[in-house]
Amino acid sequence: MAYATIEDIEVRTGKTYTNAEKIQLAALLDDAAVLIDSYRSDASADAKHVVSCRMVIRAFPTEDDIGYPLGATQGSMTAGPYTQSVTFGSGGGAGELYLGKVDKQLLGGGNQIGSYSPVQELVVTCFD
Repeated sequence: MAYATIEDIEVRTGKTYTNAEKIQLAALLDDAAVLIDSYRSDASADAKHVVSCRMVIRAFPTEDDIGYPLGATQGSMTAGPYTQSVTFGSGGGAGELYLGKVDKQLLGGGNQIGSYSPVQELVVTCFD
């Protein structure tokens, strides 16, 4: 179940998409919902809506794209003598659905630090 609609994407991008593009957008919106739920299923509906839109707009190619490969996080081109470089990173890149730092904060995650040690329970039990 998607948290946003194709119309939401069209409003935010100011574009009208073809039927083929709408099929792709619908699939990306469904995928974004799965990623969001796997990160934070208890987030507010408004946060899920905004993050879905942000994720799909980042991932969906536009005519302004330079044409870097899927997964590229950086790229550069030079006209002469014809050089091009592409960097692949571990985070989200061109054409990928990913949760950015702001997205995680909107969903209620983000800068939380914590740890869990199953051994600690054993130690407490032994000394009680």
